[in-house]
This record gives sequence, C-alpha cells and structure tokens, in this order.
Amino acid sequence: MTKAADLALGKIAALKTALIEFTDGDDAIAVADAGVVTLLTTAVVKSEGGAVTHNIAQGLCKVWLNMNGTGTVAIRDSSNIASITDNGGGDYTGTFTNAMNNDDYVCAGEGGTESGGTSHMFLCAHTKATGSARVTNLSDGGGAADRNIHGWMLMGDLA
Repeated sequence: MTKAADLALGKIAALKTALIEFTDGDDAIAVADAGVVTLLTTAVVKSEGGAVTHNIAQGLCKVWLNMNGTGTVAIRDSSNIASITDNGGGDYTGTFTNAMNNDDYVCAGEGGTESGGTSHMFLCAHTKATGSARVTNLSDGGGAADRNIHGWMLMGDLA
C-alpha cells in the first residue's frame, strides 16, 4: 500500500512534509508548510449550478487602488501598485509592481468626497501601457477634478 492509502485507513497517525507537489507535465499544484498554495497555469472552479467552469486566474482583479487625490496624494490601500504620479487636476498615473501581459486590460473606477458629495466618474486608463495606466477623475461638468476618494481597478492578464 501507499502512504496515502495507509493514512486514509488510519494506519499512519500523520503525514508530515515541508512541501507537497502534484505535477503532471505543465499543470502543477504545490502546498508549502507556510500555508502557501501555488497553482500553475490555471485554477478552475465550477459555476454555482455546476454546469460550467471558469478560470479564476483570469477573473481576478490584477491591480486596485484606494487613494486620497487632494493635496499630497496618499495611497490608502492597494494591490500591485508601486507608485502614483499626480499629473495635476484629477489626472494620475499608477505604476504597477508587476506588469500586465499587454495593454488590452479593462479599467473601472470612481471618485467622490468623504462628506457625501457628488460621486464622479473616472475616465479610466486613457493612456494604457503594460507597466502603468493614466486615469482621470471627471467632474459633473466633464473637466478633470481632484477628489479625496479615488478608487480604480484593472482586469486582465499579468505578464
């Protein structure tokens, strides 16, 4: 019998190892003792109804940001953002920590004020590159405007 079969039958109290890997050509999964699970190439889940599957690696947000865009620009929280450049008047460039695969990604965003004022639309990624995106917060009148709440995210493939 294998160790796995003996473990399943209760013949072995515990199986301890620093790393468990399952590989078969180009597909792999690794579980390290620090609790890190690494999935290579794809991670597929079934739909709620079980009829279809979806590649969750492609469906994840690859870049997101929450920042204060008034005065000295301050990042409140983010993922995959290395830095923000204030280009002036509601116009910002975010530089990514890890590059996107191409510039065909999709961007969505919002802007507003903490005092409950009017929410404003973001012209997201009017200049896109694999390593950065330039975004603009538009006021009700259509011009660029600083707001103390800026949030945006990118969906696409990492390089």
